[in-house]
Amino acid sequence: MTPKKILRRPQPDNTPGWGQDLPPILRRLYSARGVTSDAQLSYTLKHLASPFELRGIDRAVELLADAIAQNQRVLVLGDFDADGATSTAVAMLGLSMLGLKSIDFRVPSRFADGYGLTPGIIERLQDEGELPDLLVTVDNGISAIEGVSAAKKLGIKVVVTDHHLAGEMLPDADAIVNPNQPGCAFLSKNAAGVGVMFYVLTALRKKLRDAGRLPKPEPNLGNLLDLVALGTVADVVPLDHNNRIFVEQGLRRIRQGEARPGILALLEVAGREHGNISSTDLGFVVGPRLNAAGRLDDMSVGIACLLADSPDEARRLARELDTFNRERRTIEKDMKTQAQDLLASMSLDLEGLPWGLALFDKDWHQGVIGILAARIREQTHRPTIAFAPDENGVDIKGSARSIPGLHIRDVLAVVDARHPGVMHKYGGHAMAAGMTLAQSDLDTFSDAFDQAVRDTLTAADLEAAITTDGPLSADELSLETAALLKRAGPWGQHFPEPLFDGEFRVVSQRIVGENHLKLVLQPVDGSGIIDGIAFNTGPEVPDYTRTGARVVYKPDSNTFRGRTNLQLLVDYLEPLS
Repeated sequence: MTPKKILRRPQPDNTPGWGQDLPPILRRLYSARGVTSDAQLSYTLKHLASPFELRGIDRAVELLADAIAQNQRVLVLGDFDADGATSTAVAMLGLSMLGLKSIDFRVPSRFADGYGLTPGIIERLQDEGELPDLLVTVDNGISAIEGVSAAKKLGIKVVVTDHHLAGEMLPDADAIVNPNQPGCAFLSKNAAGVGVMFYVLTALRKKLRDAGRLPKPEPNLGNLLDLVALGTVADVVPLDHNNRIFVEQGLRRIRQGEARPGILALLEVAGREHGNISSTDLGFVVGPRLNAAGRLDDMSVGIACLLADSPDEARRLARELDTFNRERRTIEKDMKTQAQDLLASMSLDLEGLPWGLALFDKDWHQGVIGILAARIREQTHRPTIAFAPDENGVDIKGSARSIPGLHIRDVLAVVDARHPGVMHKYGGHAMAAGMTLAQSDLDTFSDAFDQAVRDTLTAADLEAAITTDGPLSADELSLETAALLKRAGPWGQHFPEPLFDGEFRVVSQRIVGENHLKLVLQPVDGSGIIDGIAFNTGPEVPDYTRTGARVVYKPDSNTFRGRTNLQLLVDYLEPLS
């Protein structure tokens, strides 16, 4: 494992008057995550921010209400990741529930179209004779200056719903709903694309209800919250209070078996029981299988799975997505090996590497470079961009992943200002971004990216660290604690799942399944024996039985031969000095 500093999350003084009924461990954990009132732990829908705080939502709702009244043809333009897929499904299902009769969707091809609404998509719709009256973008559109212009020239009205950061120019859409557009006072700037679309639907329902035009019986948009939860977690947006409400409400539906057949089928093919899932399962089990379609083939398969009404059809599509995911893992493994060889050729140690890594191989797969960049970022603790060839054989497409303290889109803006025209286009978030450039400009870009990172970070920022919630006492190291923490979420980005650290004697260790380290641990205070497992360590690890280990872990349970015991999921361990 890459050496890391183990930091402990600050434990602020508890604000008096809240959390009196909570177990002490939960009060401690919530306080360390910025919770200062019981209201912040209430996940009822009445605590959601009002949709009418979103700039542009009134105009968007007016256009959609007119489309329903006039039986217009509406096309939903999605994106090829899990947020885009769930946003598309929410738009399709929700607008149909609210009375729209003529609706379809289109998802750009990652390989042929690239990201978002482009003029090429509009041209293809025109060639096919399939021009809609109204086009609604979901999880994209805020940067589609040319695509929106092409649509408007053909008389198509455009509603943009998005959550990505806005550039200097906004598209000339008929309505833009995006909490991150200039002048928007909406409370939750962290909403995912699927959350923004859900808000549009809730505002549309109110308008139709007030006008006496709502279908009977009144549609329950809460039925879509399982999709909202999935897209929110899979897109790794910060789980502020608003997003935690979405996720918790969606998880409740899934646990009760009331989710879309496609979500239940994706859990089934992964061997997960829906009645006991957590937000982690959405992020690491369902999300990757859904994303695999957009990475390797066509996200329409994933959307079809989410839209399927028949459990049998949902299972068939879920198995297809699971096959894509297995193929994605194989491709990713090969690409990671190639990337490690490339890193080794650049430097013998981390200190000699650039501060900002830009890696390219002509054989890399466009659909997997984002995951590859994340893996290399984890290994090196450096902002990383992985590039793959574009279809035209001249350009290359890059996917970037950042580290704490570096806003990757802002760094790309610096590179663009210093070297205008090197990047043909770029965009993204604080922690992830994408760009396109000519392969001949890669060296120029690589040097400029490295310099921009050096201008932003310090050497200390490049030291990998892992933050924990400190130790658990002997009494807290229990199955009861593991169950309590699983129920206490939803955990996620900026509201992290609890991690603990402690010193242990290592009674025994062995490699299982070629890559996983199975441990038998005993706290140094001499209390009971505990099982532990560290996944993907590789076959060669230190002999911790000689030194003992400082272990960073999550308490969990493991059932074997009908018996359930405490097991520590080990995130990191190092020999005791």
